Amino acid sequence: MSKLKLTGKQIRAIGYPEGPVVSVAMHTMCTQFKHHTEDEALGILKQILNAPENYLDDEILKPIAEKLMPEPEAEGQTISLNQKGIHFNIFGQEHIEEGAMHQMYQAAKLPVSVAGALMPDAHSGYGLPIGGVLATDNAVIPYGVGVDIGCRMCLSIFSINPKELTDKESFYARELGEATLFGSGAQFDRAANHDVMEDELFFQLPLLKKLHGRAWKQLGTSGSGNHFAEFGVADIPERDVVLGLDAGKYVGFLTHSGSRALGATIANHYTKLAISKRRLPQDAKNLAWLTLDEEAGIEYWNAMNLAGEYASACHHIIHAKIAKQLGHKPVKMVENHHNFAWKENWEGKDVIVHRKGATPAGKDVLGIIPGSMTADGFIVKGKGEAASVNSASHGAGRKMSRTRAIASVTDKQFKDELKKYGVKLLGGGLDESPFAYKDINVVMQSQKALVDVVGKFTPKIVKMDGAKHRSWKKERNRDSGESDGLTGE
Repeated sequence: MSKLKLTGKQIRAIGYPEGPVVSVAMHTMCTQFKHHTEDEALGILKQILNAPENYLDDEILKPIAEKLMPEPEAEGQTISLNQKGIHFNIFGQEHIEEGAMHQMYQAAKLPVSVAGALMPDAHSGYGLPIGGVLATDNAVIPYGVGVDIGCRMCLSIFSINPKELTDKESFYARELGEATLFGSGAQFDRAANHDVMEDELFFQLPLLKKLHGRAWKQLGTSGSGNHFAEFGVADIPERDVVLGLDAGKYVGFLTHSGSRALGATIANHYTKLAISKRRLPQDAKNLAWLTLDEEAGIEYWNAMNLAGEYASACHHIIHAKIAKQLGHKPVKMVENHHNFAWKENWEGKDVIVHRKGATPAGKDVLGIIPGSMTADGFIVKGKGEAASVNSASHGAGRKMSRTRAIASVTDKQFKDELKKYGVKLLGGGLDESPFAYKDINVVMQSQKALVDVVGKFTPKIVKMDGAKHRSWKKERNRDSGESDGLTGE
């Protein structure tokens, strides 16, 4: 097999800017991906170019991503971190990597920090760690919310015998394929209608006005990385007053995705503004904030909320399509954001609570905490625990980077695991295999004080992005051609 050869001209031709990033990209691809074809290598480079922030925790591709991130000139006065940060509680500390711990300690030292917590599924992110919860005084941190603003879960529960998922598997698989589109650039030729697209903010803010057309075409799409749509068995062990469902087994339809290009553009634009206004030490600069009494902060807050409504609309459009095709209205819908900021009251004071990869878990607040494509997810009811700032984990959490998962998990192991749990996978890849994730049962055990489990969701038919250009191992192109490397923070 011939080794990969790329030229700077090829890399610039796909949109890379003049500068050091071209040589870094060329060196990385020709040494680390030397057995890929030119098309495969350029496909990976295009994905990094489209969303560099999603590769900043990738062991191999990080140097390319860092060169593509904006480096704004800071205009404001240098701000020092507090020597001693606020106290924050850590749940499941023995299962949390050091990088995430360090990021949370940095966030705790911000002058605006009031309270915080670290969830048991935590791992390194960009700015605030994924699984990080931070309450601040009159300040919002764009990278404390995350790039995929309003990334969320939505579960529709149908009064249908789960045996149908086996008896009519081809029907359910087909409906998954037709209900939504996956992929970082996925768009519908014909846009769906939803009131969110008439929001006046789209026509008032120049940044959003430019995004309106693309956002409309992406309405009802699902993105890539760890985003999914899946049918499974919703098991309610006993009737819970808050959930309001009789005990039994139902067909469940679960989706996970966020605000697509709209949210990512908002996040990056206002992070750049925040960094220019507040100069923090280098390893904390991505925790730069905007206050809610300055124009940029108010703009971000409004844009963030619109992105959250947009993400919600995407889910509702998908779920409405599924309900129509099944010929049933859901008997219950449970949903929650897990990349967002809320105005809440903390010890008698109004604060901004950032939950980046964390589920709201106020008293009797319902939420969904998924496992992996083979592991159970959980319908939970919050206990309103102050120690976690009314929060819980947003999933199992990764224990392997995407690059490591692709390098260490074989196709046979992957297929055997799917067969073991009786899961039909449409799309997906080694980077999202069950082996890449922590044990969801261990995570749930670490947060027993934060939530009550009122139901369980067991995946059976799973749809994820399956773009061939994301298959990082050449042999996987011949086998299934289905993989993806992005992650929604």
